[in-house]
Amino acid sequence: MRKFEKSTKLDNVCYDIRGPVMDEANRMIAAGEKIVKLNIGNPAPFGFRAPEAVIRRMEDNLSNTEGYSDSKGLIEARKAIAEYCKKKNMPNVTEDDIYTGNGVSELITLSMQGLLNNGDEVLVPSPDYPLWTASVTLSGGTAVHYICDEQAGWYPDIEDMRKKITDRTKAIVVINPNNPTGSLYPTEILEQIVELAREFELILFADEIYDRLVMDGLEHTALASLAPDLLTVSFNGLSKSHLLAGYRCGWMCLCGDKSRTQGYIEGINLLSSMRLCSNVPAQSLIPAALGCLEDTKKMLVPGGRVYEQREYIYEAINQIPGLSVVKPNAAFYMFPKIDSERFHITDDEKFVLDFLREKKILLTHGGGFHWTSPDHFRIVYLPCVEDLEKAAEALGDFLKGYRQK
Repeated sequence: MRKFEKSTKLDNVCYDIRGPVMDEANRMIAAGEKIVKLNIGNPAPFGFRAPEAVIRRMEDNLSNTEGYSDSKGLIEARKAIAEYCKKKNMPNVTEDDIYTGNGVSELITLSMQGLLNNGDEVLVPSPDYPLWTASVTLSGGTAVHYICDEQAGWYPDIEDMRKKITDRTKAIVVINPNNPTGSLYPTEILEQIVELAREFELILFADEIYDRLVMDGLEHTALASLAPDLLTVSFNGLSKSHLLAGYRCGWMCLCGDKSRTQGYIEGINLLSSMRLCSNVPAQSLIPAALGCLEDTKKMLVPGGRVYEQREYIYEAINQIPGLSVVKPNAAFYMFPKIDSERFHITDDEKFVLDFLREKKILLTHGGGFHWTSPDHFRIVYLPCVEDLEKAAEALGDFLKGYRQK
């Protein structure tokens, strides 16, 4: 009997959505147990709701958004994105340089498939949003991980980046604000990354979907704004900033100098056309969403829900013996460090699995973000403060007697 196996292209692809921890969580849920999920950045289950004006826009446009759009997206959506790019000082972006997608994830994969040949290398941060590594690998490339330095606020280690550039390197991925650390990179760090890309003639990929989720009076600098002479492929969307995770509405912009990348752009156009177009009703939300950013800002100042939840869990984690965390300035994640020697931890996945089984709380282990030491995990601080209090108390209680053998 003929058997069908998975493609060998997937042999080295690691994308930690499933695995033993999620399998156990799903088994427990199926058995009727209530699980507190601190593992995924999905605002809806925690009572967040999209702005009413945005939802009304989609309702009003449903009858007008039947059928396919241009493969790049609705012209009115791309015009609104182009205006947003101008406000961010992103150079040389017209409607023709913008591609809408079913979330940013689809476009990340598309952008890698259009660029990479077998053996090409891309610098990707560690820790990373794991889809970047998976997409590089699936496209035949090799993800070379550069270190983000916890002692320096989780900023990229520029010298480590430089040491890892070879004649096979084609691009640098920058995730800013960062998932999973919540770090916001200052302009001077971004300028150093741009200088590396300029020196070695590399493409820049800027994952900036959290650029509107910034706290503490800080401002996000678009990477493309610092590199008018380079090609920067910038990614953004509405899933996080406008609480529209299920609507699958993202975009990709080709910014800066495109004179030496026409072949790559031809590949992007081909792949974009092959999937016909992205979700057209969701595209119709973009102009309204980008016109009402004040709703987002209210969550991020003292008294705002995201701000207060961050303040609570940051203090709570640092008060648990054996844990520490760098305070994030953006997004809604933090990446605490575990004293692995104190708890004899050699397997961080086992740690979160043991915690799940005992306390019914789901975290993501640091290895899921291509962090090589078994001493970190990610917390999503979207639940209300009361639920975060229960989670922090449970974590402290769990660690009192926890030791891996």
